[in-house]
Amino acid sequence: MLPVTAFYAGLIAFGFVYLSLRVVKQRHAYRVALGTPHRLVERAVRAHGNFAEYAPLALVLMALCEANGLPGWALHVLGVVLLAGRALHAFGISREPEVMTWRSLGMGLTFTMLGVAGAALIGLAAAGM
Repeated sequence: MLPVTAFYAGLIAFGFVYLSLRVVKQRHAYRVALGTPHRLVERAVRAHGNFAEYAPLALVLMALCEANGLPGWALHVLGVVLLAGRALHAFGISREPEVMTWRSLGMGLTFTMLGVAGAALIGLAAAGM
């Protein structure tokens, strides 16, 4: 069982649903069935798309860390950094005008989480070889 990863995966799922519904709302408001001809539709689509591009890999890395014995406190740090990064990025890219500081900080946190989790996995794997 991977209870810590499961907890953060559940929270990430709620974020994904929220961003998905924002895309549906923007498409309905601007009567756009396909494509992104309106800037607010484009922002909603990219916030959702970027979340979909990064969150799954982050959760896989987190699950592997948990399965390989990374301490619970470290898993929670990874989870909080991931959630903060994804939320800040979505907030920053969704605004008109864009809040580049929040968007950049969100990506920085996401990259940090991915890098730390990747390094932890290399260390855990090396220790177990």
